Amino acid sequence: MQKAKRHARRASIAVIGSLVLLVGVIAIPYPGPGWLIVFAGLAILATEFTWAQRVLDFAKSKYDAWSDWLKRQSMLVQGVVLVLTGVVVVLTLWFLNVLGMIQDWLNLPYDWLKSPFTR
Repeated sequence: MQKAKRHARRASIAVIGSLVLLVGVIAIPYPGPGWLIVFAGLAILATEFTWAQRVLDFAKSKYDAWSDWLKRQSMLVQGVVLVLTGVVVVLTLWFLNVLGMIQDWLNLPYDWLKSPFTR
């Protein structure tokens, strides 16, 4: 009985941690706590899986290194990174047809806002 509970707990943590991790990965390019959600998902998984702890440690070190590098860069480089992040966000919203839904709600005459996947 104890073994079944252990397997059920481990499976539950795997499912919940994986879902949180997936949401975090999707949220990374958007304003908000994308990386925090990724780290939370990995931390949940790390409670049961040693590989997740190693990935969490690696990801945190790379995130810190990226942040430190970006802080040392000129305003131009920081601006380019900001603009590229914005482009990724807008393109993702366009592909997911969020812009098309807004176009429909506001009755705008811009059909190019609709995703090519919904035509």
